[in-house]
Amino acid sequence: MWWFQQGLSFLPVALVVWSAASFVFSYITAIVLHHVDPLVPYISDTGTIPPERCLFGIMLNVSTFLGMATMYVRYKQVSALSPEKPKILRLNKLGLTLGWMSCFGLCIIANFQKCILYYIHVLGACLTFGVGSIYMLLQTVLSYLMQPELHSKDIFWARLAVLLWSCSSILSMFVSSVVLYSGLYGQNLVQKLHWDPQERGYTPHIISTVSEWSLAFSFLSFFLTYIRDFQKISLRAVVSLQGQTLHESPRSFRAEEQALLIAGSI
Repeated sequence: MWWFQQGLSFLPVALVVWSAASFVFSYITAIVLHHVDPLVPYISDTGTIPPERCLFGIMLNVSTFLGMATMYVRYKQVSALSPEKPKILRLNKLGLTLGWMSCFGLCIIANFQKCILYYIHVLGACLTFGVGSIYMLLQTVLSYLMQPELHSKDIFWARLAVLLWSCSSILSMFVSSVVLYSGLYGQNLVQKLHWDPQERGYTPHIISTVSEWSLAFSFLSFFLTYIRDFQKISLRAVVSLQGQTLHESPRSFRAEEQALLIAGSI
């Protein structure tokens, strides 16, 4: 059995590989068709013009569902490992809520392109990366609280390092974007897909785009730390038949329904 076949480790692996492929494939398509410059364009710029826009959207939608599934399994794992620790359970529920909000933001990014509906696209980016960073912080805190009995110190330090990487990328991207779109370097830069290295604003543009790619891959790296944990989880479905046919209601259900009718509850 291969390492990614152990337990549910295929979930974070699929999430990371598929999401990285969505960035790379749309980037290659945009470069081949000369829709963007080869040197570090914005990730969103590689999904602005058809046909890469279609590829970018559908692949990120799949990433959204993979992310929700991965976060839910992580939530169930922490709940099962710490059933009698209220503090951990509260943080775990909050983490799941924030994680799913981040996934919803990714869905917005996939379906509302930057050059068409800019402010909605920015809202999706804030949900994905802003709320997603808080999710990473909570998971890092949970890893700290669960060590050394349930989590190794190495996993905690790995997640802390990725979290710091993500936060530094957010800070760098925010500062460079504020400088770039301050109006000093022209107007309507949101629509600009081709940049000349000699023009004003090129340096903050490159810093902003590099920071965005760094931020995206820091998120993917965080989910790689789930692989070892997910190798210890198995999933099975238990089917309970309430009857021998599909077109008749089970006897127990009919009896309960009749009792409710007699009592006036229905």
